[in-house]
Amino acid sequence: MTASLQPLLHDALAVLRAPTQAWSSPDGDMGRAPVHGIYSADVRLVRGLRLTVDGHAPEHLATGGDRSDRVRIDALVRTLDDPTPDPGVRLVLDRAVDADGVADTVTLRNRRHVEVRARIEIELEPDASPVDHVKLGAATASGPQPALDGDVAEWGGDQVTARLSADGLDVHVDARGIRLTADVVVPAAGEATVGWRLDTVDDAAVVRGVGTPAPWSTPAVTAADDRLARWIAQGLADLDALRMTTVRQPGAEFIAAGAPWFFTLFGRDSIWTARMLLPLGTKLAGDTLRVLAGLQGARVDDVTAEEPGKIMHELRRAALALDGDEGELPPLYYGTVDATALWIALLHDAWRWGLPDDEVRALLPNLQAALAWMRDHGDADGDGLLEYVDRSGRGLANQGWKDSGDSVQWRDGSLAEGPIALCEVQAYAYEAAVRGADVLDAFGVEGGVEWRAWAARLRERFHAGFWIDDPAGAYPAIALDADKRPVDTVTSNIGHLLGTGLLDADQVDLVVRRLTDPTLDSGYGLRTMSTDSDGYWPLSYHGGTVWAHDTAIAVLGLAREGRGADAAGLVEGLLRAAAGFGYRMPELHSGDPASEVAVPVPYPAACRPQAWSAAASVAVLTAVLGLEPDGDEVRTSPIGSFGAVAIDGVRVAGREVRVG
Repeated sequence: MTASLQPLLHDALAVLRAPTQAWSSPDGDMGRAPVHGIYSADVRLVRGLRLTVDGHAPEHLATGGDRSDRVRIDALVRTLDDPTPDPGVRLVLDRAVDADGVADTVTLRNRRHVEVRARIEIELEPDASPVDHVKLGAATASGPQPALDGDVAEWGGDQVTARLSADGLDVHVDARGIRLTADVVVPAAGEATVGWRLDTVDDAAVVRGVGTPAPWSTPAVTAADDRLARWIAQGLADLDALRMTTVRQPGAEFIAAGAPWFFTLFGRDSIWTARMLLPLGTKLAGDTLRVLAGLQGARVDDVTAEEPGKIMHELRRAALALDGDEGELPPLYYGTVDATALWIALLHDAWRWGLPDDEVRALLPNLQAALAWMRDHGDADGDGLLEYVDRSGRGLANQGWKDSGDSVQWRDGSLAEGPIALCEVQAYAYEAAVRGADVLDAFGVEGGVEWRAWAARLRERFHAGFWIDDPAGAYPAIALDADKRPVDTVTSNIGHLLGTGLLDADQVDLVVRRLTDPTLDSGYGLRTMSTDSDGYWPLSYHGGTVWAHDTAIAVLGLAREGRGADAAGLVEGLLRAAAGFGYRMPELHSGDPASEVAVPVPYPAACRPQAWSAAASVAVLTAVLGLEPDGDEVRTSPIGSFGAVAIDGVRVAGREVRVG
């Protein structure tokens, strides 16, 4: 029997505005690929859609648009045409997605000097499959039977209701699903339009979409190389479409992790995204901090991995099935070892970029609780380092950003056994303790001396335990295993150590040497694992692929360490990749080297758009210009080799400035 397969995404068209998304072929039809459909609130409500004109599928010409929530699809209808070479009858499909539903407008345009008559038919196949079932390749075999209430078809499942209405189309319901039909007359040199709309209501929502303007500035970037500006424009459009709020805090926005599987709050992803966007304003950061503070752990619960002071990992409307037989995650899950330290770092950085003092002051109790979590719970065995272990047996085995089951492995390909102490988590914790102390001092709260001393002990412990000697030069292990042995694979994790203060100057040199070596640098960004590891594979999720945000974090670290020249090659690789993907950078892509492939090879199941891949564009801009807040001013230290870059729209201390 063939095992269930996760749907591939790389060649599908996605139109979205959280929590609604429509996945289709480029011609707008749905059903030819397992991911296709209309989704809302973690439920797929339509699995198939087919449009015909007089029984024939229109011939696809082009698909495009400059917004994430709207697309125009052009096609020919030559069955209605005259015999001349120039196409005379065309079809335009406008698909618009908002937080509450999806609408298609179909227009037939006729250049001929006679009227054209045609029968338009649209077939829709209803569904009610949970999104995690679709992801696992285990969607239900058949959808629900819709009911017809006047001219409206209604169905639903899992407490989500769908209502489909039409404009200029008759609505029919039968055992096959829903049929929309219209006999249209297109005037000579004129056009005729029909349309339909699907509205959704989620009675069990924990997150919702927003309709307010984006809470960041829209930067105008001027540079000889226009790839960065184009990536930023697409990235911000996608981030706008990924904005959400929680039901319990409807006034505070965050960025959902990505489409199609992660239209919800993720601690780590939402924090990194807000942190990367800080040069464009602090409102998103302030909202994200408050949303996560409102869910901060208060008790010990092994099932949910909750602990006092801990920042959550993932919020869902229901339990989430994991791949294979690995278990399931509860609706509110705290299984992340790094989100707490990253929350502290975001608070500090947002404060420096101008988050108002009263907002920071209100979060000081949460800051103190987060710091205490690192000491009292994050360091489970009292050795001065942060580790993780899944005590439930049903949660995530790995709880850093590389959270797949095989992400921490020895160079021979065997898996490391936990509890695991990841190298980058120690860097996050060190930076969090030092920067958290700075915030406490600034607001007259005791504890700064204690946390700097704690950070110094962690730094000493890291230097003593994580370094591996090698003929090519020492390097940091990806992690320490349960026996405190340094796990010897060379990975991109080491790039996250830069700029945190954890490394000495000579250690920075050693890390830079590894990051710029072709075994890690693919020419399209950093591989997650070096090619000299037995477990390396260019399409392994965390064992050889390239993640844009991962490389961008290393680029930011290099810039902060004053190593702009070394960052330039990685920046070029990311821009090369962004151009190859039409500037909608996917979650990850293949680690195949640029010397062998002319364009980056997709990782076929990668989410897109994805929050931190989109936000990586702004992180690269920050590094290229060397942006740093300094009171109500912005200091710069540009990467000279990139060329002249100017930007209007940087925000610091609540005002916009021009840089460059």
